Amino acid sequence: MTVPDVVARLVAELGDRVDVTDAGRTAARADKSGQAASGSPLAVVHARTVDDVQKTMRIASATGTPVVPRGAGTGLAGGANTGVGEIGLSLRSMDRILEVHPDDLIAVVEPGILNGQLNAALAEHGLWWAPDPASRDISTVGGNIATGAGGLLCAKYGVVRDAVLGLDLVLADGRLMRLGHRTVKGVTGLDLTSLVIGSEGILGIVVAATLKLRRLVPGEARTIAATFGDVRAAAVAASAVTAAGIQPAIMELMDATSLAASHRLLGLPAPTPGASQLTVQTDGPGATAEAEAVVAVLAAAGGTVRLARDDAEAQQLWTVRRSMHPAMETLGTALIEDVSVPRSALPAMFDEIARIEERFGLTIPTVCHAGDGNLHPNFIFDGDEVPEVIWEAAEDLFQSALRLGGTLTGEHGVGVLKRRWLADELGDDQWELQRRIARVFDPAGILNPGKVFAQ
Repeated sequence: MTVPDVVARLVAELGDRVDVTDAGRTAARADKSGQAASGSPLAVVHARTVDDVQKTMRIASATGTPVVPRGAGTGLAGGANTGVGEIGLSLRSMDRILEVHPDDLIAVVEPGILNGQLNAALAEHGLWWAPDPASRDISTVGGNIATGAGGLLCAKYGVVRDAVLGLDLVLADGRLMRLGHRTVKGVTGLDLTSLVIGSEGILGIVVAATLKLRRLVPGEARTIAATFGDVRAAAVAASAVTAAGIQPAIMELMDATSLAASHRLLGLPAPTPGASQLTVQTDGPGATAEAEAVVAVLAAAGGTVRLARDDAEAQQLWTVRRSMHPAMETLGTALIEDVSVPRSALPAMFDEIARIEERFGLTIPTVCHAGDGNLHPNFIFDGDEVPEVIWEAAEDLFQSALRLGGTLTGEHGVGVLKRRWLADELGDDQWELQRRIARVFDPAGILNPGKVFAQ
């Protein structure tokens, strides 16, 4: 079937939900990774209901047309990039909270709702949803589920996989499945909910999620900032906090380049040249006592430590951290990477980054969720195309993380950026098994083709 025929069928079924404008199709080519598909999709469907999604998938299945699901487009691995001959399926307009049950600590939501909007609404019930990506004000719950996102608070409160009980999923042929449960316990059959979380749209389209909520944490949070002469010393200090048995809600590390860039972006006084910063938050009834324990550990590790005087100072410290990605954009085009290592291996991983910088003549600004060992090294370059030297350095970085017992991605996903290295971590047998599992869900391979598994 020709492109005009596919578009005509979409328009006949979905009307004004189908966007064929140049601007709309061009916008669907890219996410926040800095990468874009080589051409524009044939159309973008802005779904408003589950029925819209099912109609789109039935047409796609009947015509053999690939479909790429999208949320807010804030992904960092190219997983939502939509190209020539493909249908972009945007879930962003499906942004309702369908149910909230405070007694059961669950909510049912559509995938297009933003993290920040969801938690603002849940706060009225004394509840919150724990996943806390730095992009929480612009990222969707559906996107979080697609990539298995984590964020700043996940060291204490868990990642998306820990906070989703069930999913409503539209398969490639348009059938609707309800996975998981609404109960605290539930082990009937295979855990397909966990399989879909982090699958980046290659198994089905998430159209609703049953979320596991928490009650708002009582007491006042305390925030500590500690500066160190170099990033390795800060990493050693972070590992010391973990080794001391202290469980902060957040523990974030910024190296000297990223810290200085965030300060410049926000118009704040420049930090001490070469200084790295560890920012820690404790919460709950024991927040003050835990904060004092953290201060003692960081001071013993050689840090210059201060406890935020009030909420305004604490908020400024966290704004510095959450501004890291836009700050990187002021330095040039950024390839924002994502590897994780065991927490005790953080100092060794920063040693590897220093070695790679020297080997390739690069500066690699890095921030780190130090509470769980998830690092975000940034490769900065000029222009739209990633230079080959950057890919060579990135490969060295990935292999270093694997040697240290780590993983290629902690929360951004594989998308198109890391698919060539996926088998290095999984091994050939597991790679092939996972690929075959994907084909059980989508025999024709029309869901997000070319993502995760290299074709």
